[in-house]
Amino acid sequence: MQDDAYKNYLCDLCFLLRDKAIEAKNEKINALNTKDEEYQTGYLMAFYEVVSLIKQQAYVFEIDLKKLGLENIDPELDLL
Repeated sequence: MQDDAYKNYLCDLCFLLRDKAIEAKNEKINALNTKDEEYQTGYLMAFYEVVSLIKQQAYVFEIDLKKLGLENIDPELDLL
């Protein structure tokens, strides 16, 4: 039963991080040429690093990205 809790936690966390990363990308786009542009760029880069690291570790541990809800996000294309 405990393993299910960890699995559910990780899947939910990845789903939320993906959504927040996409939201951060939109906020960065909206902040172009404003006083908030640098902050939003840094905020987005943090999500880029986190999502990239999670995907790299999933690969190392042979975890299917579909199970984490991260199969449709490419940090290089979607967050930069």
